Amino acid sequence: MATAKPILYGAWISSCSHRVRIALNLKGVDYEYKSVNPRTDPDYEKINPIKYIPALVDGDIVVSDSLAISLYLEDKYPAHPLLPKDLKRKALNLQIANIVCSSIQPLQGYAVIGLHEGSMSFDQGLQIVQHYIDKGFRGLISYHLFIVK
Repeated sequence: MATAKPILYGAWISSCSHRVRIALNLKGVDYEYKSVNPRTDPDYEKINPIKYIPALVDGDIVVSDSLAISLYLEDKYPAHPLLPKDLKRKALNLQIANIVCSSIQPLQGYAVIGLHEGSMSFDQGLQIVQHYIDKGFRGLISYHLFIVK
């Protein structure tokens, strides 16, 4: 009996969706892609109650959050590993991924910037976002130096 292809719900504007698509393609996973707008699609809330993208439906499991999805794919499809086997290098790679996922990328999204709409100017919002993205990338450069050694 053939199993159904995993379904990735995402959006063209979402860097998180792109990260998962890259992981799926690197792993060689045959999947279906469905574009959604979580702000306007009332049915998407049934798939992911917090209405963030992406979400991966794989049989009877729904995994959301790009890092969680990538780690799920890493375990389910061991061919073409995304992470090094060396524990130190693996830890540094996961640390970098988490910095991107939780410290840099969220500040670019409507969920954060939209909260302050009207309470600050566009330039003020941009300045805050640039500050935290710069801080995150400076950290990533430092961690990268350890990985390359």
